[in-house]
Amino acid sequence: MAVDFDNEIKHLRATMATVREVTDLERLKSEIRDLEDQVSAPDLWDDVEHAQRVTSQLSRAKTEHDRVVEMDDRIDELEVLVQLGQEESDAATMTEAEADLATLKKEVARLEVRTLLNGEYDEREAVVTIRAGAGGVDAADFAEMLMRMYLRWAERHGYPTSVLDTSYAEEAGLKSATFEVKVPYAFGTLAVEAGTHRLVRISPFDNQGRRQTSFAAVEVIPLIESTDHIDIPESELKVDVFRSSGPGGQSVNTTDSAVRMTHIPTGVTVSMQNEKSQIQNRAAALRVMQSRLLLLKKQEEDAAKKEMAGDVKASWGDQMRSYVLHPYQMVKDLRTNYEVGSTGAVLDGDIDAFLEAGIRWKRSLERAEA
Repeated sequence: MAVDFDNEIKHLRATMATVREVTDLERLKSEIRDLEDQVSAPDLWDDVEHAQRVTSQLSRAKTEHDRVVEMDDRIDELEVLVQLGQEESDAATMTEAEADLATLKKEVARLEVRTLLNGEYDEREAVVTIRAGAGGVDAADFAEMLMRMYLRWAERHGYPTSVLDTSYAEEAGLKSATFEVKVPYAFGTLAVEAGTHRLVRISPFDNQGRRQTSFAAVEVIPLIESTDHIDIPESELKVDVFRSSGPGGQSVNTTDSAVRMTHIPTGVTVSMQNEKSQIQNRAAALRVMQSRLLLLKKQEEDAAKKEMAGDVKASWGDQMRSYVLHPYQMVKDLRTNYEVGSTGAVLDGDIDAFLEAGIRWKRSLERAEA
């Protein structure tokens, strides 16, 4: 069936018009000029923390602006390529145009999804924690599979990550793990992964080869910034130190460098053991503790607003995605109903389509509740 390039390009331009409207390129250009003035100030680096924040904001704004402008240019180039191929009846050129169109449709859809990330903390970096749930050793193994899935996803996109804590299970897998994804909009993108994940497979740990269902919980919180002012009095913190466990080298498991920090009023607990020194682990634990308390505060505020509005409808169910490896192959999101049969690819980090479907789903819920 012949591709209707005119209609496809028209649709791409309509989508980009929405993207430009939401992005507000003129506001973005003004912001870039203001930040460039600040960066050129001779005393910028007198305050290192402020300088880092300004340069980071400038880089982020330029990237956002250039992404939109370059996409418009690529659509123009596609239109010229199609006209050239049609005028010369060149099959090779038209084949190239079809391939470019398929790529552009995916990238424009991804860019459109980015415009939906306009929540208060969506542009933040993310802290992800995975915990094994019901299912014994299979659940611990599943937790490790999920951690690998997210780290491979980040690696595919060139996003830097940092593992903050890993608590290994006795037989195999992980009891829990915490890591950072250090890229703008990581929180907004990964927030839809929060919830309970379910794995169904023939257990490799069952000598009778029986099918096993196991669960793991994923928590995603925004990384706090210095401007958030989440102050925690020392009197509200209980800090325990212990020896790191699991694989390690050098001084990792030979000294009491691991830290377990508990916020007494809320009971929120954070453990860190992947840094070499107790001081580094304490600093990392405090940063994650502040992030969790920041999100907890926002959740309490949102709950209060919903209670005042008489809204008692839950937005998130306990179980949000199933990974079935036996008796058939399928990964299905139970909120969006998006599903694929390529379980191996998903567990190897190919989760962009699930993320995009989840973001659109979440945004539609927010619009319905507005």
